[in-house]
Amino acid sequence: VAIADVSSYVKPGQPLDREAELRGTSVYFPGRVIPMLPEALSNGLCSLKPDEDRLCLICDLSINDSGAVTRSRFDAAVMRSQARLTYDQVWDWIVSGNQEIRPGTAAVSASLRDLYGLYKALRRARTRRGAIEFESTEVQFRFDERGAVEDIVPYERNDAHMLIEECMITANVEAANFLIRQRIAAPFRAHEPPPPDKLESLEQFLRGLGIKVPWRGRPEPRHFEQIVQQVKGRDDQHLVMAVLLRAQSLATYQPANTGHFGLALAAYAQFTSPIRRYADLLVHRAIHHVLAHRGARGYPLEREHMDKLAEQCSHRSRRAEEAERDVNDRLKAIFMERHIGDDFKGQVTGVTSFGLFVEITRNHVSGLVHITSLPNDYYHFDPVVHRLTGDRTGKVFQLAQKVTVRVMAVNVEERKIDFELVP
Repeated sequence: VAIADVSSYVKPGQPLDREAELRGTSVYFPGRVIPMLPEALSNGLCSLKPDEDRLCLICDLSINDSGAVTRSRFDAAVMRSQARLTYDQVWDWIVSGNQEIRPGTAAVSASLRDLYGLYKALRRARTRRGAIEFESTEVQFRFDERGAVEDIVPYERNDAHMLIEECMITANVEAANFLIRQRIAAPFRAHEPPPPDKLESLEQFLRGLGIKVPWRGRPEPRHFEQIVQQVKGRDDQHLVMAVLLRAQSLATYQPANTGHFGLALAAYAQFTSPIRRYADLLVHRAIHHVLAHRGARGYPLEREHMDKLAEQCSHRSRRAEEAERDVNDRLKAIFMERHIGDDFKGQVTGVTSFGLFVEITRNHVSGLVHITSLPNDYYHFDPVVHRLTGDRTGKVFQLAQKVTVRVMAVNVEERKIDFELVP
């Protein structure tokens, strides 16, 4: 796994480094990126372009048929990429079964075949250790020539995406193990088990849907994966996935390794994106120091300073995620403003004392059906089973219920969308 050697260009204490530390991460908005580093680096010197020499830091891995790493080492290197491929190109090639991904690429295609075989072994290992397979519901915004949102469509991941992800995760684990062995100050990516208060409400939610809770006391990652497998193919699969995800603790950067619950890993650091994450750049610097000095002696960053940097990276990461979510919600509201009066199929994803939250099936846009918009009745709210029941009519509204809604109003500034039920 070869990663562009950003740390050779961004030196501690220099203006580039101070600005990168301040930003902490690149921020990704639909159609636009606010990069952590200047484009001359991110799309130039640190872009692994085909047939051009590039500095990199490599994690050289030997992996057996069971998907277990038998040997790993880190090295500073120069690489010359043979081809630049997109996820769609690789996925189309996998599905088609063609010998070559494109004419004249026999060597590249042979490497891809080996890599796909490796991916299958890594996936089997992932399944055995019980890592949680959350299926996300990301969307893509399609813009017209004027820059307005033309459509919102689900973003689907395939084996080409997951192939890269598994290789990255494996390299990240080896980076964490390397840092632990060398006892050098660096940020680890920590993900704690779900806190007790979230677990309690999650268990109530699952039992309300008739789903067996597979743990007693403290759950393990494999227990969540068992629920994922239980609900596959059900109408409420997407809803259960979303609730399982919300029940998880937030991942943070820590100066000491505490493992990663979601991935079911004892040690985890992030090594693979120093162009867009400052924490990864810190990991690269630590590895480079060990390679150059044959150990951690003389490393200028003390653990107390690393504690502050890790907390800062966590804050910057959360800030970026909030900004991305805020922009996405605004774009969704702007798009739905054009659909006031239109009807959509949807599913109830939340039940409260003041109404129903409904998500449109086609584009995953959510809105509220206020209780005053429900058929005229007095409704009793049951928070345990997430249900509203009409006092006079006995009409029931509950989680995962399929409904048709009409867009009634949109407030772009507050990112609020109001629906009413269509009989």
